[in-house]
Amino acid sequence: MSPKPKAPPSSPDDIEAQFYEALQQADIDKLMAVWSDDEDIACVHPGGPRMVGAGAIRAAFEAIFSNGAIDVQPEKVRRLHTHASAIHHVLEQVQVMGDEGPQKAYAIVTNVYILTPQGWRMVLHHASPGMARELQEISEAPATLH
Repeated sequence: MSPKPKAPPSSPDDIEAQFYEALQQADIDKLMAVWSDDEDIACVHPGGPRMVGAGAIRAAFEAIFSNGAIDVQPEKVRRLHTHASAIHHVLEQVQVMGDEGPQKAYAIVTNVYILTPQGWRMVLHHASPGMARELQEISEAPATLH
């Protein structure tokens, strides 16, 4: 008996998980499947230009994957959801090879998702370089106790 096929992503969290799995596996087809069919989808890598459209995004990730998979872990995800859109603010921890061996690097990321006829899809991945040390976020305590 063949294994049951995996259900399509049914939430922004599901599509985000698929995105990070694709990065960790260097799977370009899986990665591109998370993106919306909209022609104005966009991606910005730390210190890089804005890439607009599926062709530009695919080419950028193919170049990255030519060096292998990305050892990236999403952390400290903050979510803002509406009925048809979602914004996730993510701290990414990335293992990079330095002169002294593997080292941690960080990116501060905004992932934006919309609900399409095909389900939830990514429309923006914008990553900025994070700080070299552990402190990546400053936040205030909620003003109201619940």
